[in-house]
Amino acid sequence: MLTRIKRLSYLKAGLRIIEAPAARLYCVRIHRILRVLVFSFTMKTAAEFDYIIAGAGVAGLRAAIELAASGRVLCLAKRELSESNTQYAQGGIAAALSDEDEIQLHFQDTINAGDGLVNPDAAHVLVEEGPVRIEELIKWGTEFDRQGTKLAFTREGAHSRNRVLHAHGDSTGREIGRALYARASTIKNITFREFGFTSELLVENGRVCGVSLLEESGEHREIRARGVLLATGGLGQVYSDTTNPTVATGDGVAMAWRAGAEISDMEFVQFHPTCLYHPKAKSFLISEAVRGEGGILKNLDGMEFMNDAHPMKSLAPRDIVARAIDSEMKKTGADHVLLDITHQPAKFIIERFPNIYQTCLRYGIDITKEPIPVVPAAHYQCGGVVTNVDGETDIAGLYAVGEAACTGLHGANRLASNSLLEALVCAHRASAKALAARYPSPVTSQIPLWQSGKAHNPDELVVVSHNWDEIRRLMWDYVGIVRTNKRLERAAKRIANLQEEIREYYWNFIVTSDLLELRNIATAAELIVRCAQLRPESRGLHYNLDYPGTNPDWRQRDTVLRKS
Repeated sequence: MLTRIKRLSYLKAGLRIIEAPAARLYCVRIHRILRVLVFSFTMKTAAEFDYIIAGAGVAGLRAAIELAASGRVLCLAKRELSESNTQYAQGGIAAALSDEDEIQLHFQDTINAGDGLVNPDAAHVLVEEGPVRIEELIKWGTEFDRQGTKLAFTREGAHSRNRVLHAHGDSTGREIGRALYARASTIKNITFREFGFTSELLVENGRVCGVSLLEESGEHREIRARGVLLATGGLGQVYSDTTNPTVATGDGVAMAWRAGAEISDMEFVQFHPTCLYHPKAKSFLISEAVRGEGGILKNLDGMEFMNDAHPMKSLAPRDIVARAIDSEMKKTGADHVLLDITHQPAKFIIERFPNIYQTCLRYGIDITKEPIPVVPAAHYQCGGVVTNVDGETDIAGLYAVGEAACTGLHGANRLASNSLLEALVCAHRASAKALAARYPSPVTSQIPLWQSGKAHNPDELVVVSHNWDEIRRLMWDYVGIVRTNKRLERAAKRIANLQEEIREYYWNFIVTSDLLELRNIATAAELIVRCAQLRPESRGLHYNLDYPGTNPDWRQRDTVLRKS
């Protein structure tokens, strides 16, 4: 009998050679039916898994590989396996591997970027174990760019050395994800499930023992396990302008909060300074590596404006650059600024940034001849579910890694290209900790069945879409790059009202993935606002005009939320 992976691979190969649109549509439908049937068969023949991983990006895949050595692993992807923040990570992954670099320098750069809030223990673990995880990736087939036989390194904002590895120029996340999936797909203990929306954590006797799952068919299923690991990624879709894909709706943080886990430092949302500005472009990131290779930020008059903002100019930390761009746009009334790398040879630009070059060219922008129009956009959440560097939360059986977690590594501002490294390091450590825990198999008697509304309402989709847009717009306007107490207060009140409406939908309408995502972004928005209101200062990514300076009393002090 063919394995599920082989069956789906053969079917997808068949889809690629079919040209007729009607035939393609027919085969896509067969593919989806087969996917549901295969998973249903798997679930009926294996009533429980040892471990469930929500998320199939770098963190989820690395954890699955480790956990599979000692048990059955279910790895859930909300949409296609390829759709995650991992696939959009252009710039690279930082590690002190070059002859000119030192682990201590990487540690110090991480501390400096975090603006007085980095957990030094987490930073030490990252910089010391990171090189080992990189060498592991290379062993598993990851093809990082090279200069001759040596690895090629570039520099990004706030790094003191060239230590950022990249792949295929500007497709680093995609290449790492490819290599990890290639390895994971050969391991028989790992079951992948696409279009499996993890909607809730099951908590029994004080520990997490499974998840509720919304199937692609619309069916709700409860799946039990010894432990659950959240690798759900970020929450960029909470904001109207973001570099994140549509799946980034803060699901892991929202689920963990509802389950009673501690949440911390949500006010530190990193806005990437350079997202492509074009009416037809959607969330396309212009990598920080463009500035690392000499790109210069200019206003629409062609004048550099970073010279007075920071000694590192266009290579300053992201929070400094994003605020400087925001200030320049407001000062001049412009709706974007320019990133100019035309002084570099065209051949170098095309080879170093092939994806960025081709994408911009599709929108009529030749970056070898003209500056790139850019604006800041929500990019990365430094806070999240409180964990240690082993991914442990304060709820037994629940682990979190990657962007959904808050180890304290990033502090008030993430150092560029530390995120992929953190995902690898912490996923490896969390897996080892989960294996060591050896929770017993959960019993089934005390879990209540899923309850949801059954009403069909023709206006439901319109209402959900409207609320989604309202949350994203008010977060951008009131809880964006620059905040005030009044703006935060307004946001808090409106989000509370919207959450009341969402609760009404939840119990009266059929629960869909759209409604679940709306509930999650509303929860994530609430947590961001609450943390921002708790911090009476400006630090790192959190800038409040009512407290424009840092407060010494809040150095090394996190904003922690606990359910009452």
